[in-house]
Amino acid sequence: MTADAPRLTRDEVAHVAHLARLNLTDDELDLFTAQLGDVLAHAEDIERLDVAGVAPTAHPVELYNVVRADVVRPSLDRAEVLAAAPAHEDGQFKVPAILGEEL
Repeated sequence: MTADAPRLTRDEVAHVAHLARLNLTDDELDLFTAQLGDVLAHAEDIERLDVAGVAPTAHPVELYNVVRADVVRPSLDRAEVLAAAPAHEDGQFKVPAILGEEL
């Protein structure tokens, strides 16, 4: 493919839109053809990078957990809370079934 040749044709975008069951206007087809072409061009730029000496990583910056320690501390009385619930069973809240499931 030469530098002047389009990376993606309007017909290819229309075909993919058809497969995805998308009804695109002519203006949208033109816009998306240009945008997707730009995305593919950027992907080609990334592909050409020399990363031979770069170690694989899952994230570019070091992450750390900022959540407080899980420490047991005084809380509400379970029996008191369950007594105020509309329904409970075996020490747990009982909630209505969902997705057509029977209780």
